[in-house]
Amino acid sequence: CRPSPSREPFSAALVAERSTSAKMSKRGRGGSAGNKFRMSLGLPVAATVNCADNTGAKNLYIISVKGIKGRLNRLPSACVGDMVMATVKKGKPDLRKKVMPAVIVRQRKPWRRKDGVFMYFEDNAGVIVN
Repeated sequence: CRPSPSREPFSAALVAERSTSAKMSKRGRGGSAGNKFRMSLGLPVAATVNCADNTGAKNLYIISVKGIKGRLNRLPSACVGDMVMATVKKGKPDLRKKVMPAVIVRQRKPWRRKDGVFMYFEDNAGVIVN
């Protein structure tokens, strides 16, 4: 049986290109370089967390999570170490009504470490970064 003229035979370069591209991760958690271990995401958008720094803010309201691409009807969620965009709900008046970046430093939802230990904190907290 002869191959149809519209199909070209595979070259070694094309096969090598396809095999290397299949190994690359398509969708990671965008902000990290692909080396962050999978954690339980405990803080969805619209969560209110304590502010654990000395800026004068008391509560942070999460409005988005950096590096999350999304899926229909799924709320973007953050975990410890994730960068989020947040607003100050309670605190100094000059900090309120502004969108600012923050990093999550504590979460109540337990997550599993690589050594098998489940870890969690007593509260949810973040710090404002600039």
